[in-house]
Amino acid sequence: MNYTSDSQAVEIAAHAIPMEIEDIQAFDSQIIASALDVLRIEAEAIEALAPNIDDKFVQACKLLLACKGRIAVSGVGKSGHIARKIAATLSSTGSPAFFIHPSEACHGDLGMLTKEDVFIAISYSGEAHELLTLLPRIKQLKIPLISLCKPNSTLAQLAHVNLDVSISKEACPLGLAPTASTTVSLAMGDAVAIALLQAKGFTTQDFAYTHPGGLLGKRLLLQVADIMQTGDAIPRVNDTALISDALLEMSKKCLGMTTVVHASAPHKMIGVFTDGDLRRILNQNIDIRTTPISQVMTKSFKSILPTTLAIEALNVLENHLITALAVLDNNNNLVGTLNIHDLFRAGIK
Repeated sequence: MNYTSDSQAVEIAAHAIPMEIEDIQAFDSQIIASALDVLRIEAEAIEALAPNIDDKFVQACKLLLACKGRIAVSGVGKSGHIARKIAATLSSTGSPAFFIHPSEACHGDLGMLTKEDVFIAISYSGEAHELLTLLPRIKQLKIPLISLCKPNSTLAQLAHVNLDVSISKEACPLGLAPTASTTVSLAMGDAVAIALLQAKGFTTQDFAYTHPGGLLGKRLLLQVADIMQTGDAIPRVNDTALISDALLEMSKKCLGMTTVVHASAPHKMIGVFTDGDLRRILNQNIDIRTTPISQVMTKSFKSILPTTLAIEALNVLENHLITALAVLDNNNNLVGTLNIHDLFRAGIK
């Protein structure tokens, strides 16, 4: 694969510009001005949407909150892309939804609808015949119909509730490409989704359940029990062991520490010995081959429950400037150990 430098990219772009454009700097300014104009127009269109968050908006949200089935969202063309995104946002924030293509719905996909659903139709003009064709069947099912379109359009007149998403102009200078209109419809859909989220008391924990594969899911769902070292992988010596025995165990388990347990009760932890403890005793006149680990271990140690969230365990490690923790159950039995590298491998950072 060939890569170009910034200077080469500029040179290539310059040659790609039509020959009649002689002033490259003026052309660059024109591009920037055009982009800023689009952002301004779309921002103004969203801001102008605020008065439309009114009683009709509340009524639409109430219909959606009362929905016992799922929310079907439909649109054609660019509005179809917006409908897909709105359905995805609703689903991920606690309001089960799906996208239904109006053309496919006319050829069998209407069978996906049930009498317990709510239908959201998106068409800026409100005259998309593909959507209008569906309305008689939706009426037969007695499904609440919410539209996002211009007021006084056919779709708006047939809907139970219409959310006005009309704009003064598109960002497209030709007034043809859906730009500001799709942005406004998307913003209205987001407003609905978040209003429902808050009304339902949807929490970050709930959000994590719908995003188990993402970083947020890991941070909010992964527990210490899911990633801790258990069984023979736990570095462990009893309180009668020598320091040299503890060092061998630390070297074998590669966690930078070992737990110290009662000789008669291997699940009852009484101390910990770490790399830091080793450094502290090196300046002392201590024979590691004859001194019991119980004389140099740290008796006041940090521990954590296996049900603790992994992200909370990371906070404990960072706040106390340590790299490993003993994992004790509710009966103070040693059930595992957790190293900071276990967290990193699990994607907790």
